[in-house]
Amino acid sequence: MRLLFILGSLCLLGSCKPEPKNTAPQKEESTSIMSGADTLIYPEEKHFKSIRQITFGGDNAEAYWSWDDKQLVFQSNNKAWGVNCDQMFLMNVGESFNDTIRPPMVSTGLGRTTCAYFLPDNKHFVYASTHLADKECPEVPLRKNGNYVWPVYDTFDIFVSDLEGNITAQLTDEPGYDAEATVSPKGDKIVFTSDRSGDLELYTMNLDGSDVKQITNELGYDGGAFFSPDGSQLIFRASRPKTPEAIKKYKDLLAEGLVEPTEMELFICNADGSNLRQLTFLGNANWSPFFHPSGKKILFSSNFEAEKGFPFNLYLIDIDGKNLERVTHGKTFDAFPVFSNDGKYLAFSSNRNNGGTRDTNLFIAEWQE
Repeated sequence: MRLLFILGSLCLLGSCKPEPKNTAPQKEESTSIMSGADTLIYPEEKHFKSIRQITFGGDNAEAYWSWDDKQLVFQSNNKAWGVNCDQMFLMNVGESFNDTIRPPMVSTGLGRTTCAYFLPDNKHFVYASTHLADKECPEVPLRKNGNYVWPVYDTFDIFVSDLEGNITAQLTDEPGYDAEATVSPKGDKIVFTSDRSGDLELYTMNLDGSDVKQITNELGYDGGAFFSPDGSQLIFRASRPKTPEAIKKYKDLLAEGLVEPTEMELFICNADGSNLRQLTFLGNANWSPFFHPSGKKILFSSNFEAEKGFPFNLYLIDIDGKNLERVTHGKTFDAFPVFSNDGKYLAFSSNRNNGGTRDTNLFIAEWQE
């Protein structure tokens, strides 16, 4: 579902194409660009020491690091790779891929998938999929009464897979939406979003799916949660309808399996849900947050400075809500920032350097303070 936030960048896919002829890694002679050498880094982007583009084509997002920082698992709907909607792919960090050079697919290839995240053993990952309900891709409604919406598929469940794409466990089997799973750096808990209570709330569970606990309980969509580096806190995005009209609209849409994600703020709480507080008060859509390696700042995507919904750029903010700083200066879309476990690199998705197409690609930036 997170990839659908690439509003104008999103391309709806048609029928499958044949499998690519070559699945070997692409050489990287021209993909590593130092600051100032090309538009991969804008002059104002002082936190990027260098940057490397690692996908070239399609919509690619949510690249998450293995615990040893050697691999990335990500989702893509690149029709040149033979998929009709988001599936999961695996790559080594030193590789890059294009329309004719495809990484290995590690989801079933059935239904729709979202939000993969490595488990501590580096040999398995969790992700959500609709494949048990239907092998075909579900429909993707993007507008309701003229407004942009996200589908909340009640057929999403959370699974564990090995790196060959074999499902080894099913972690959720409750009716309704279960997705957006991420893992604590402590290696003991998974946080995810579910509507099993009748609203979209955050839950935690053990790595084997046991000991499920509800973390949030306020009306509105709570999602995209990540743990702090020490596992003690959670950062997430949320909508909070307050007026009778907004509450009715939210409930009516949710009853149809939809949410409207254009007004969201960031919230932070302890890992057990205590000490919940709103972090941003910026307006528009503030989302895809991730903790800075220090645990004292949040990196996130926002369009709060945009007059017409675009661009989305990355921003840093202290966990007390102070010292807001703009990090990227793109003209269209930068989002899904994820720091490597050693804190040296940042993976993110961007429309930069796409030749004027609607492609959203993955980049790895060398981070500097």
